[in-house]
Amino acid sequence: MGGGSFLFDTLKRVALVSVGTLIIAFGSAVFIIPSGLVTGGVSGAAIIIERALSGAVGVDLIIAVLSWGTFLLGLLVLGGGFATKTLVSTVLYPPLVSFFMRLASPEVLSGYFYLAGAEGSELAQLIAAVLGGALMGVGCALAFLGGGSTGGVDILALIVTRLFRRIKSSQAMLIIDGAIVILGAFVFKSLVFTTLGVISALVSSFMLDRVFLFEREALTLEIISDEWLLIKREIIERFHRTATVFSAVGGYTGKKRWVIRVTVSMREYPELVGSILNIDPSAFVTAHRAHEICGEGWEKETP
Repeated sequence: MGGGSFLFDTLKRVALVSVGTLIIAFGSAVFIIPSGLVTGGVSGAAIIIERALSGAVGVDLIIAVLSWGTFLLGLLVLGGGFATKTLVSTVLYPPLVSFFMRLASPEVLSGYFYLAGAEGSELAQLIAAVLGGALMGVGCALAFLGGGSTGGVDILALIVTRLFRRIKSSQAMLIIDGAIVILGAFVFKSLVFTTLGVISALVSSFMLDRVFLFEREALTLEIISDEWLLIKREIIERFHRTATVFSAVGGYTGKKRWVIRVTVSMREYPELVGSILNIDPSAFVTAHRAHEICGEGWEKETP
C-alpha cells in the first residue's frame, strides 16, 4: 500500500513538472521569443545572445546550451541532490521550444499564431507579452507544485545562495532576472520592447503567485459564539479540521467569552461560514488571510 502510494505520488509530481514545462515552452516559443521580449530567465538570455550574434545561432539552440550548461554547473557546485528537481525540465524544455517555435510560422495553421505579421502589430505585441507571461507563470507554478524546478535561473539562484548565505533564493532570482532585463534594454535600445518585457514578467509573477499559492493559501477565522461547542464539533466532524479554543473577555461587557480559532482553505471558507451562521446567526466571525500554510495534517486534509 505504501509503495503504491509512493509510486502514485512520484508519477503525479513528474506529470505536474512535465505539464508545467510544456506550458512554459509553449508560452516562450509562441509568444515571447518571436516577439523578442526579454523577460528574464533562459529565454531572455537566449534572445539577447541571439541578437548579439546577429542571428548566426538559433534561439532554440542557445536555450539548449544554456539549459544544459546551467544544469551541469549546478551539478558541480550543488551536487546530485538537486538534479532530480531540475532534470525533467532540463530534458524537456529545449526540444519543446524547438517544436513550438514552428507554430509561430505563417505557414503553420494558416498563420494562426503568427503574431509578428498580424494586423495591428502594436496590439499583437501586447497580446504576446500578456499571454506569454501568463503561460510562463502558470507553467512555473505547476512545476513548483510538483516539487520540481524549471532549471536555468533557478539553478543560478541556488548557486548564489550557496556562495552568499545572506541572500535568499527569491532575491537572487530577482537580481539575475533584473540583470537580464536591463541588459536586454541596452541591447535592443527600445523603450517599447523593454516595457513589454517588464509587463510580461509582472504578469508571469502574478500568475505564478495565484496558481502556486491557491492550494496553500488559507484564511484563519476567529469565531465568538455562545454555541462554540456545536461550532467546534462542526469544524472537526464535517470539515476535518482542528481548532484552538481560548477564553477572552469582552471589552464592553466585561463578560468571559470563548473564541475558536481555525484555519481553512479558501475553498472551505464560504461553506464553513454558512455552517457557523446556521448554528448561531449572531456569531461574530473575523477572517485573516494566511499567506501560506504548511505542516503536518494541513496538506493531508486539504481536498
